This record gives sequence, C-alpha cells and structure tokens, in this order.
Amino acid sequence: MTRIITRFAPSPTGFLHIGGARTALFNWLYAKHHNGKFLLRIEDTDKKRSTQKSIDAIIDGLKWLNINYDEEIVYQSKRIKRYIEVANLLIKKNKAYHCYCPENKITEKQVKKKGKVYKHKCVNISSNAKPVIRFKVPNIQDIVVNDQVYGQIKVNSSQFDDIVILRSDTTPTYIFAVVVDDHDAGITDIIRGSDHLTNTFKQLLIYQALDFNIPRFAHIPLIHLEDGNKLSKRHGATNIHDYKKMGILPKAMRNYLLRLGWSHKNDEIINDEQAIKWFNLENIGRSPAHLDFKKLKYLNHYYINNMNNEDIMNLIFKENTLTNKKKNYLLQGLTELKKRASYLTELLDLAQFYIQDPPLNLNNDAKQIVKFNLNIIKLLVSFLSKIGSENWNNKFLSSQIKKFEKLYNIKTSNIYHSLRAPITGIMDAPGIINIMIILGKDECIRRLQHVTNI
Repeated sequence: MTRIITRFAPSPTGFLHIGGARTALFNWLYAKHHNGKFLLRIEDTDKKRSTQKSIDAIIDGLKWLNINYDEEIVYQSKRIKRYIEVANLLIKKNKAYHCYCPENKITEKQVKKKGKVYKHKCVNISSNAKPVIRFKVPNIQDIVVNDQVYGQIKVNSSQFDDIVILRSDTTPTYIFAVVVDDHDAGITDIIRGSDHLTNTFKQLLIYQALDFNIPRFAHIPLIHLEDGNKLSKRHGATNIHDYKKMGILPKAMRNYLLRLGWSHKNDEIINDEQAIKWFNLENIGRSPAHLDFKKLKYLNHYYINNMNNEDIMNLIFKENTLTNKKKNYLLQGLTELKKRASYLTELLDLAQFYIQDPPLNLNNDAKQIVKFNLNIIKLLVSFLSKIGSENWNNKFLSSQIKKFEKLYNIKTSNIYHSLRAPITGIMDAPGIINIMIILGKDECIRRLQHVTNI
C-alpha cells in the first residue's frame, strides 16, 4: 500500500486562521493515524499580499499547536521554473494555449453576465502584450469527485471557463500550482475546506490532462458561528494567535479543533494519543461546524486543572525570574487557584499575590476593606505575632480565629476579610487560612504590618 502523505498549504496573508488550524490538524492526524507523512507548503506566489511576518506567524501557530511537519517547508515562490515547465508541457499536448486578451478585459464574471463561458478566445491575436496561458477545458465532459466526506459529486465541464494557469508575469494561479505541487510531493490525500470544491473539479481536469495520479479528496464543512453565520474577522478571535493571547492551552485548542466537525461516540475530552488512534474521515460531519466558546472555555478549564503545577508555573511565569521561596508558594498555591481559572491569563492574575512583595497592588474592594477595618488588622498583627511558627497550621489557626472572634466580639466574616485584603490584595482568592499556611507566619505578618503603616 502506498504510504499516506498529506499536506497543509496556507497562503501567508495573516495569522493562522482557526479554520486553517483545523485543516492542518485533520491532515496531521490522518497522516499520523496511517503512519504517513504530513508536509507544509507555503503558497506565497501572491507577491502583494504574502509577507514574511505572516509566514512566521503560521509556522509559530503550528508549533504552538504541536502540529509538527515532516521534511523541509516548500515555498511556491521558489518553484516558478517548475510551473512554467509544466505549463509548456500542456501547450505541447495541445491542452493549453497562449491567450493575449488583457486579463482585466475578459473575466469570469463578465462572461457569466452574458450567459457564456470563455473558451479559446484571443489565441492568435498579434499583440505586444505578454500572454497568459490558459488550460483548455473540454466542452462537454462530466467531472466526478468521489469525495470522502460528501460522496460522489458530479458537474459538467461546460459551466467552466478556460482556466488561466500562468499569469502574464509567469506566476502560477492557485488552481494550477496546487496540482503541480501535490503531484511532485506525492500527496495521496487532500483534506481541505468545502469552499475548495469548485477548484477540485477544475484541478481534476488538469490532473487528467497531465496523466498525473489523482489523490483522494475530502472536503470538510466550513466553520460557522453559533447563530449559523459565517465566521469573519469582525467576530472577535478568529486566529490562533488570538486564542494563545487569551490564555488557551495548546492541548485544549487541539481538542476543541478536533471536535469542530468530527466526533468519536460521545467523547468530549480526547487526548493526543486517542486522537491519532481514532481519527478517520468517516466521522466528519457534512454540516457546518459551529463555534462554541463555552465549550472551549470548559475544555481549557479542564486541561488547566489537570496540568502539573510545576508545568503551569513554568508556562505562565516563564518571563519572570522567581526566587525559590516564591516558586514554592506557587507550587503549593496553584492547586486551589487553577480550580478558579478558565484561562492562563486569569490564572496569572490570580497568582500575583504569591509573587508580589509589599506593597501589594490592592484592588478597589481590598482597599475599602483595609480602610474601614484598619483597627481590626492592627489587632490581628498583635494577636497572630504571638503564635509560634510550629503552630502555624490549619487546625491551630482556625481555632485561634475563633478565639479572636470571641475576645474582640468581631464577626468571623469581618476577620477573614481583614486578613484576605492585605495578604492577597483581592477578595475572591481561595481560603485565606490555606494561603496563610503557604506564605508562612513571617510573610503574613509582614503584609499585615505594611498596610497598618501606610
């Protein structure tokens, strides 16, 4: 059996779009499932729109998702001679011709307005203009795609124009370059969006004219919003860079992308090993996939909660140089903090009080508590200072808080607020007693004393 080879071939005109990321993932999984190869090709022949910044962003996006490609990246811009060679071969086979009609004069839209199809015009016109090369589309021929998602789909060639395959500047059009590239790379399976289906019909004609082996095609439904509208940039996060900035974990994003249009029984949480083992094309649905940000949030929360504390610490504080003492705070404190976070950015904010030194950056609620409970905080400094470090544990501290409550006739909630505000700077942190144990007596007293001296 021929080894499965798939590819992802983005145009570098921006960040890695969520739809493109899903296409890359599906191709990668299909190759891995069959012990095949997954290749990356950059379709950068559009000189006006292609940028190095976009190329870097696409590569970074794939690396962040841990979608690793085999072999070196292929750049279309470096293969112009090859496209010219194949185009000339089609001319020799009488399957293509030079066309001298100005590109801005004869357009597909203009032709369709007249109810006609553009075929074999301006072939021998004498002109100083540089010609394009057009592929001759057969007049009446059924074109059949045996799609692995939608089944057999048939159209007639009579509805298509003759196809421009080389522009007047000798750069290839998308429809043509893809055929040459996929053939040369030995691509066996092409998994791409259903918006490419019309291109596939045209490309099949070129494959046949060149006597190239035709790969298997699987066209996956597009991604829509929850309300059914098509996804566009105005709808917020549409590219992988945005989700990364939001604090989404790569594992959560892969799991989420996998479930956008593909399913395995009723499984929602699917790890990488399971995904590679289970992935197939039969389980891809035919209807558009719908973005569900609540589901992504749920998945991210799940993966954050199940991530090792040290790995999380190294991930969210990789830019910070932490002392061993603060690392120890985090390793203990993250267990409770990550239960409250759906995004890494949230977790980073929640964990600030473990790495800050006085003066802490108190939020507005904490400032108000400190202002109105200053006398209680002063009493707590004196009271807690008398507790020995050996007794600084949950059971003893809890009993001492009750003793403090009775001694000064102060409500328990007021006591805990008076501890939480100066020690953490926020009012929605986990249990304050647990935090006090992690920080230790000296650090807690230091933070309480600091607000009393302001």
